[in-house]
Amino acid sequence: MFQRLALPITSGRTKVPGIKIQDIRMMRLMEVLLHGGTQLGGRRTAQIHEAVRAAFGLSAETYTLTQLRYDLRKLKAHGLLQREGRGYRYRLTEKGTKVVAMFVLFHQRICGPLANTLFQQRPQQTSKPPVKIEAAYHKADAAIQNLIDLLAA
Repeated sequence: MFQRLALPITSGRTKVPGIKIQDIRMMRLMEVLLHGGTQLGGRRTAQIHEAVRAAFGLSAETYTLTQLRYDLRKLKAHGLLQREGRGYRYRLTEKGTKVVAMFVLFHQRICGPLANTLFQQRPQQTSKPPVKIEAAYHKADAAIQNLIDLLAA
């Protein structure tokens, strides 16, 4: 699923970029949309913009309304977000709720702990049996390195 969403998609005559797990701006938006739930009438762009800025302490210059509209357009093109009526009110689709929850959980449960690990550098393989956390870290590190190698190819 993550791989499919990372690929660009054609929407009409335009090509819309994919949604990538490492895009912090998109992850922040997804988290706010997920916590907002599937509001009956949807949320206006300005409301979403203010919610993202307030939740993450961003200034108007750091996260502009134009950036939000670009991110909303990507979500909409991938079928995760829908516009309500003729106004600019948006809410997550049923598929969007599931996908956004997966993205947010993956980012919080896997990426966050790995990024904030106590290891200051990549651990060296030793001959002594590793502790459980070190073994898990080696396994995750190898998987991430494999992913990077595949992306580089």
